[in-house]
Amino acid sequence: MNVLDLARTQFAVTGSLHFLFVVLTLGLAPLVAIMHTRHALTGKPVHERMTRFWGQIYVINYALGIATGLVMEFQFGLSWSGLSRYAGDVFGAPLAIETLGAFFLESTFLGLWIFGWHRLPRWLHLACIWLVTLTAYASAFWIMVANSFLQNPAGAVERGGRLVLTDLGALVTNPTLTMALPHVLGAGLWTGGFVVMGASAYQLFRRTADREFFTGSLRLGVIAAFVGSLITVGFGYAQFTPVSEFQPDKFNGTPVVGISLDAMIAVGQLLQLLIMFVLLPVVYWLPRWRWTHPVLMLITPLPFLAAICGWLVREIGRQPWMVNGRLTVADAMSPGLTSGMVTLSLIGFAGVLGLLAVVDYLLIARTVRRGPAAVTLGADAPAESTEPAHALSF
Repeated sequence: MNVLDLARTQFAVTGSLHFLFVVLTLGLAPLVAIMHTRHALTGKPVHERMTRFWGQIYVINYALGIATGLVMEFQFGLSWSGLSRYAGDVFGAPLAIETLGAFFLESTFLGLWIFGWHRLPRWLHLACIWLVTLTAYASAFWIMVANSFLQNPAGAVERGGRLVLTDLGALVTNPTLTMALPHVLGAGLWTGGFVVMGASAYQLFRRTADREFFTGSLRLGVIAAFVGSLITVGFGYAQFTPVSEFQPDKFNGTPVVGISLDAMIAVGQLLQLLIMFVLLPVVYWLPRWRWTHPVLMLITPLPFLAAICGWLVREIGRQPWMVNGRLTVADAMSPGLTSGMVTLSLIGFAGVLGLLAVVDYLLIARTVRRGPAAVTLGADAPAESTEPAHALSF
């Protein structure tokens, strides 16, 4: 491969690996928030244990996913400085807002939630996990604003050989954004639901003693996957309208696009039909039917596969443009790169991110296998005071 193909391959590999973390983060965050809300409203210990167990899995995925996101940011300067020179004033702004605003806020609220168990007031602690969810969605919004600008450079004009922003409203209401963002968020919920469903099926198949715990989790996973499937498929088909307007040849170039599109649609439709007409109608009895649990475990990875195929369709279908109709991928590439340099960085990035992905799923699998009894999140109650309580203490 020439240096351009190597650079594209590098970004595709690291982008795909990073998206595996992102889609699960977006899916688990609202589910953990729902579990925590049920605990706050009912006070039932089982809901607290569910919150802590699935919350620990969320934290594992979030922590390891941060490093993969940093690599993505680094690549723009390493391999694609032409993009920064030509469109950095527009493309870089949403990325900066996501990093300085939404991402830092998300990390702050997550830290408060992690260390706030038994310390923060109940409703303030609950608010933290909902703010984590909202800021995660805000991060997704700004990332998709930047990506949608590459699909359709709305709100910008060329001046002095550079793109400058002239209409912020057009940028954040880009037609290639308004249908794509719900599609991505729905895919996250779909994926998170399948992970909760598959992990719960594993424990129930092992005849766990925590049947109430994983019975409730499995049912919640099925319902979440059903809602996510409706959002994902509905807004997925809705995207064909803006695509046909701004990128009419998107599905007619590179063969990978057609294969990825067919795979995404086939997997998505199969899973939606399975959830809608098979799993959801029997969701009450499903935890008792042990013979179904291996099937639920086997299909758990399929939403990840569909998500990666969707990402490939969106990105490869834009070729040969980096900024559609304005800047080609060849012109966006950094000057002076050699095949050896890109190959070395490709091996390094793919190796590190691949290792992080393996560690992530091994840690998640270990947490699932060990069950709720081994969870450390929220287990450290503050030490009791040795001083006598005041008569008017609350």
